[in-house]
Amino acid sequence: MLERVLGGRAGYLAALIAGGLTTLAAAPFSWWWLAPLAAALVYTGLYRRGARQALLRGWCYGLGLFGSGASWVYVSIHDYGYTSAPLAFFLTALFVASMALFVALPMGLFRRLMPARPTALAGGLGFVGFWVLMEWIRTWLFTGFPWLLLGSTQVDSPLSALAPLGGVYLLSLVVAASGVLLTELARPRPLAALPLVALWGLPWLLPNQWTSPTGDPLNVALLQGNLPQEIKWLPEGQRQAVNTYLGMTGDLEASAPVEPDIVIWPEAALPMFEDQAEPIMARAQAALAPETALLTGILQRDADGRFFNAVSAYGNASGAYRKAHLVPFGEYLPLESLLRGAIAFFDLPMPAMTPGPDTQPPMTAAGHTLGNAICYEIIYADLVAERARDSELLLTVSNDSWFGDSIGPHQHLEMARLRALENGRYVIRATSNGITAIIDDQGRLLDQLPQFETARLDGQVQPMQGLTPFTRTGSWPTWLVAGLMLLAGALWRRRG
Repeated sequence: MLERVLGGRAGYLAALIAGGLTTLAAAPFSWWWLAPLAAALVYTGLYRRGARQALLRGWCYGLGLFGSGASWVYVSIHDYGYTSAPLAFFLTALFVASMALFVALPMGLFRRLMPARPTALAGGLGFVGFWVLMEWIRTWLFTGFPWLLLGSTQVDSPLSALAPLGGVYLLSLVVAASGVLLTELARPRPLAALPLVALWGLPWLLPNQWTSPTGDPLNVALLQGNLPQEIKWLPEGQRQAVNTYLGMTGDLEASAPVEPDIVIWPEAALPMFEDQAEPIMARAQAALAPETALLTGILQRDADGRFFNAVSAYGNASGAYRKAHLVPFGEYLPLESLLRGAIAFFDLPMPAMTPGPDTQPPMTAAGHTLGNAICYEIIYADLVAERARDSELLLTVSNDSWFGDSIGPHQHLEMARLRALENGRYVIRATSNGITAIIDDQGRLLDQLPQFETARLDGQVQPMQGLTPFTRTGSWPTWLVAGLMLLAGALWRRRG
């Protein structure tokens, strides 16, 4: 019955709708229960279809997913890339169509390797395995774009307890498997209810706490300057940034509820190089108590003429972190000799960055270790897990001005929450114009600032010790399970 309903053109529309449902499952809508339904629509639409039809339906799902969920790309290109509306629309459509191939090609390959009418077991195992491996490939190929992963939608669902066990990809695996089982129930095959109940019941058997507090809570003050992105790198923007952050830091002594242990400025808070900002940072530190740590996002340059997006420490803090995973077209320009000057969007407003080393020691502030992930890096689960292994707190500074008034900052915050839950660490998130937030080790928002306001967030964070299973191993066990599921499905097909 389902297969007949979703046959022909209706199947392509269903795949497109499934992509939109995945976006609705994510922040700011957070209707997490739609994610298994989206996976069910995709899986059902592949039944009795050839490889070409499966590829096209996978592409339609990708169009629905990225067309609705990554629409903020248009804002970045048009509003801040100084590109005309028609050209910005074309570039956004090109981006969406290209990203949709990350779904289309695996789905086409899935149907190529699996029969058009597989047994329930072979088809289900193969589909779930392919889904997780598809997301894994999207994480690293062409620098990677692990945005809107199926598991990222589950930070507030009953499945969230699985995150410390296997991370976002384990959540994706369980959600995809739930979609398959829902399809089998609708066929109807009542026995599919048993593994479905088992999957959703497993989180209740897991520990509530994998890590434990160490030391006393720390008082933090996060400064959100809300400076206009359009003038940030102009002399006027530099003066405004200096006045804003020095003024907010100077007000702490009189207006903060308690003396902060750590004061944090966001990514590239001062639009200048660190060596140029030294007198300014000295004034800021002088306005604070000697035992207070001051951390800021700042640009660095070395004697070889290389530039880095970094976090630097002052006062009762030490160390520095240089961003290792850069944003293409934002922090560096692929094929620069061909693209620079072609249109305004490809003319970066700041020097092209050089990536920092993959492995860097944690910073220390107020006697505790901090693992860093600058802006875009927070969406990479394994990178953050590596930073968390040697740290007691996680810090992410970001400039989400590029998203404008879109759903992008909410999705970005949701992924930061999942990183906290995966690693059992508090996440301190300081942004230029929102959403600045303090997240506890369970991924819960303790407090946040409204967007597009110049404001300060005062709160407490608890350093944590111990490692979750995911922090210890990263994602490879889940990827291995997905590969074995794919292999088992293929072998079952041969047996059939």
